[in-house]
Amino acid sequence: MAIVDLRYARALAQVVSEQKLDVLAVEKQLRDFAALLVGSPDLREVLANPSIPEKQKLGVLDALAPRLGLEKAARNFIALVAHHDRLHELDEMLEAYHAIADQELRVAEVEVTSALPLDEASRQLIEQKIAALTGGERVRATYREDKSLLGGAIVKVGSTIYDGSVRAQLEQLKLRLMNAA
Repeated sequence: MAIVDLRYARALAQVVSEQKLDVLAVEKQLRDFAALLVGSPDLREVLANPSIPEKQKLGVLDALAPRLGLEKAARNFIALVAHHDRLHELDEMLEAYHAIADQELRVAEVEVTSALPLDEASRQLIEQKIAALTGGERVRATYREDKSLLGGAIVKVGSTIYDGSVRAQLEQLKLRLMNAA
């Protein structure tokens, strides 16, 4: 992630905070616009073309804003990014904003790998335990399966890995037996 992207993301987060806007709603609005931008070469051309006057570009944004449900802050952010010819970096800016928003909202991003599919009750229990462990109010978990674990689960929170798999326990037992001999 470029420093410039982080600067734009921080500025957006500051505006959203100062105006007491819904952090997640603004992110969704900007992601919807980014998806529209990817799917519309004409829109990209209008906003990126230096020969089109700024006033016309703003007119296009103003016409799109109500259709996309853009808050004024989101619309202004897009206008600023377009004005500085950085629309090609919008996805990276949104990733940086997403990380800032998660930090502000105290959301822990976790990855859970289990040997078998987890039912909803097990997922909720794991997410509650992780929330208590991280001190976060919310947990955003992604789940994967890996049959080689034999049982249990591996939980990755940021760069910290909690390995409660049967495979890891067997490896530890093997090491202890080898060291005892």
